[in-house]
Amino acid sequence: MAQHQSPPEESRGYADFGGTVGRTSSVSQPWWPAERTAPPGAPNIVVVLVDDMGFSDIGPFGAEIDTPNIDALARRGLRLSNYHTTPVCSPARAALLTGLNPHRAGYGSVANSDPGYPGLRLELADDVLTLPEILRESGYATYAVGKWHLVRDANMGPGRNRDSWPVQRGFDSYYGSLEGLNSFFHPNQLISDNSVVDVDEYPDDYYVTDDLTDRAVGQIKALRAQDRSRPFFLYFAHIAMHGPHQVKESDLAKYRGRYTEGWDVVRQKRFQRQVDAGLFDPDTPIAERNTTPGYDAPPWDGLEPDEQDRFERYQEVYAAMVESVDQSVGRIVDTLTELGELDNTIIVFTSDNGGTAEGGPVGTRSYFSQFVHGPVPADWERDVPHDEELIGSAALGVHYPRGWGQASNTPFRFYKGQTFAGGVRVPFVISWPDGLQRDPVDNGVRRQYSYVTDVAPTLLDLAGIPTPANRFGKPAQDRDGVSAASFLRDRSAESAHTEQYAEFGGHRGFYRDGWKLVSLHTDPAKVDDPEWELYDVTADPAETTDLAAGQPGRVAELAQAWEDAAWRNTVFPLFDTPADQIRRRPAESRYSEPVRLLAGTPTLERYRSSRLIAYRDFEIEVDLVDWTRSDEGVLVAHGDPQGGYLLYVEDAAVHFVFNSYGRLARASAPLPDDVSVVTVRAVATPEVRWDFSIEVTDAGQTSVVAKLPDQFQLVGMAPWTGISVGLDARGPVDPDLRARQGVFRFGPALRAVTYRPGPVRVPSGVRHAIDESAEHHAD
Repeated sequence: MAQHQSPPEESRGYADFGGTVGRTSSVSQPWWPAERTAPPGAPNIVVVLVDDMGFSDIGPFGAEIDTPNIDALARRGLRLSNYHTTPVCSPARAALLTGLNPHRAGYGSVANSDPGYPGLRLELADDVLTLPEILRESGYATYAVGKWHLVRDANMGPGRNRDSWPVQRGFDSYYGSLEGLNSFFHPNQLISDNSVVDVDEYPDDYYVTDDLTDRAVGQIKALRAQDRSRPFFLYFAHIAMHGPHQVKESDLAKYRGRYTEGWDVVRQKRFQRQVDAGLFDPDTPIAERNTTPGYDAPPWDGLEPDEQDRFERYQEVYAAMVESVDQSVGRIVDTLTELGELDNTIIVFTSDNGGTAEGGPVGTRSYFSQFVHGPVPADWERDVPHDEELIGSAALGVHYPRGWGQASNTPFRFYKGQTFAGGVRVPFVISWPDGLQRDPVDNGVRRQYSYVTDVAPTLLDLAGIPTPANRFGKPAQDRDGVSAASFLRDRSAESAHTEQYAEFGGHRGFYRDGWKLVSLHTDPAKVDDPEWELYDVTADPAETTDLAAGQPGRVAELAQAWEDAAWRNTVFPLFDTPADQIRRRPAESRYSEPVRLLAGTPTLERYRSSRLIAYRDFEIEVDLVDWTRSDEGVLVAHGDPQGGYLLYVEDAAVHFVFNSYGRLARASAPLPDDVSVVTVRAVATPEVRWDFSIEVTDAGQTSVVAKLPDQFQLVGMAPWTGISVGLDARGPVDPDLRARQGVFRFGPALRAVTYRPGPVRVPSGVRHAIDESAEHHAD
C-alpha cells in the first residue's frame, strides 16, 4: 500500500485529536498548529491613559496633588516634557492605538458626531492595524479596561456593527464604557467584551475607577494563574478626569481647604516646581492668565468670597479624583511587584488632551446643561443651586471653572479643544527598569518633541515586536508615528518626529523643527482665512510672544505645509459648524421610529433612547393588565440625576417627575380602578420647552388627569441613561424616590411601554442644526 504524504501546509489545521491527518493513520506523529509566542523575555506593557488631565496635574509635572505612585514611576523612569497629543478625546485614542494621524485613522473629531466626511468616519477601517492586534499576533495577552470612545453613538446598541469595538480590534477582553464620559457612581452602560453588563442598581459603595481597577488586577492575576510567562498588554483608559467630576468622600476629605490661594497662585507655584524639576529652563516665560473673550478666566482676587468658596470646592473634587487615579496606578504596580514582574514591565502614564474649559467661567453643578446649544430662553439658568456639601457627590454633575482649567495646563494657554499648547501638551511618564536605565546624572527629563502617534511604534520598538504588512489579507496602512526609543535611551539623541499638523473644529496648528504655527478659529465664515500666530516653542514653550508679524516668510512656509498635510491626511472639509456636529447618516432615521418595549426589556441604550424624544413631540403609552390598587412601582424611567423623567404609581396614584438637568418638577393624580392605559404626551414648543400632560384610559374613556407645562427640554447629552421599563435602573431620575423605594419594580400588571415620536419642532433659524434624517422622517 502506498504511503500517504503529509498534507500541504494550508490544510494542516484539520488534524484530529487521535494524531491522524485526513482519513489516514499513516502519519505517526501528532501535529498541532504552532502557537503564537512572544520573543523570550518580552516585557509586559501597561498604558494608563487619563482623560482631560492637563500638563501640571501630577507630582512629576508640578502638582501639589498627592500622586506617590506616579511619582515613583517617574523616579524609576523618564518624563517627556515635550509630548503632544490631539485637542480632544477620540482622535487621541485612535492615534495612540494605531500610530496613524487622527484624520487618516478616521477620527478627526469625537465619536459623538457623524458629518459624513472621510476624515470623520468614526470607525476604524479594515486596513488599519492596532497595537493590540500586533501584540496579540506576537503572542501577547491583550486586555482593555475603561473608556473606549472609538464607537459611533449609533453603533453602541445590540445588533449593531461591532467592527470598531475593542474585542474586534485586538483585545482578548474588554470591560468599561464605550462612551466619551460617564457617571462615576451610576454609569449609564458598561460593556463586558461584546455584551452589555446587566445591572439595575449599583452598590452603595460603587465607584467606577475602583471597578475598572478590580477588573484590570483580576485579568493580570487570572493570566498568571494560567500561564506564568506569557507577556500581556494592558490598556487602562480611565474615565477620570472627564466631567462630571465625582469622587468618594473618603478621598475628598483630605483636600478640604487646600485651594484657598486660588488658581493664580497655584499656577505660579506649579510653574516654579516645573522649573526646579528641569522641565523648563529658569528664564522660560509662563503664559498670562487667559483673557481672550470666551476663553478668559477672571483674576482670583477679583472674585466675591462666596464665589471663591464654591470654586475651591470644585478644585478639591478634581484633586481628589486625580489621587484616586494614582491609587489605581498603585494597585497595578503592587500586583506587578507581588508577581516579581515590575522591572520587566513598560508602564506609560499620559493624558488624551489638555485640561478643559467645559465648566465655563464659573463652573457648574449641572454638567449636561453645558451641552445645550442653540436657542436658550433668556430666563433659563444652566447651573442648579444646591447645597455645596453635595459638590463631588453622586447627586450632582459638577465641573470646575476654566480658571482651574488653565491651572491644570500650567504654564500654557487655552484648553482642550484648541491647538495651542494648553490643549495638546500633556504629561508623559514611561518606566521600564530592565530596559530604560539611566545614568546618575540624568534627571530623566526628555525635551525632544514627540506626538501621540509615536506611542505605538515606540512600544513595539522597545519590546522588539515586528509589525505585519497586512491585516486580514489587505495591505495595512503605513504608520505616521515614529519610534522615540533612541532619545529615551540616549538623552542627547534627536527626535525623528520633526513636523506635525493639528486640527480640530477649524482650529489649526503646525509644528516644524521648534517652530509652531497656530490659529484660533472663531468664525465659520472665515474658515479659509485663518489668523496665524507664530511661536519659537523651543525658547517660548508657553506660546507667549507672537512672532508672525516679523517673519511673514516663515508663516507662509508653515501655512503651506499645514495645507499640504491637511490634504494628505483627509482633514478637509473642516468640521466647524453646528450643522456638521449634529448631522447623522440617513440610515439612522429608523432610530426615530415608534418602538414597543415589553416589560423586562433591558435598559435601552442612550443614543437610541434620545432619538425618540430630542427636539420633538413624543408620546409614551403604558399598557396595564388587571391593575389593582395594590400594584405600584415605576412604569417607565429615562435618565438619571443629571436629567430625565419618570412615571410611577404609588398609593394608587400616578406620579410624573421631570428632572431638567437637576431641577425637579412633579405632577400627580389618583388612578381609577379600571385603568388600562396611562399616557404621557409631550408637546415641543419653539422655545425648546415641553408641555406635558398625563392621560388615563378608564373603561374605554380617556381623560387628562394632570399637566406639567413649560419644562425646558432635555437635549445635547441628556438624558444620559437610557429608557427602562418597570423600574428606574442605574442612576435615579428622582433621588428621593430611590432613597425611599429603591429601583421600585412594577409587577406583572405592566405589559408594555410604547414610544411614538412626533415631529421635530425648533425655531426656523436653527432648523439646519437638527438631524436632517430624523426631521425628514418626522415630517
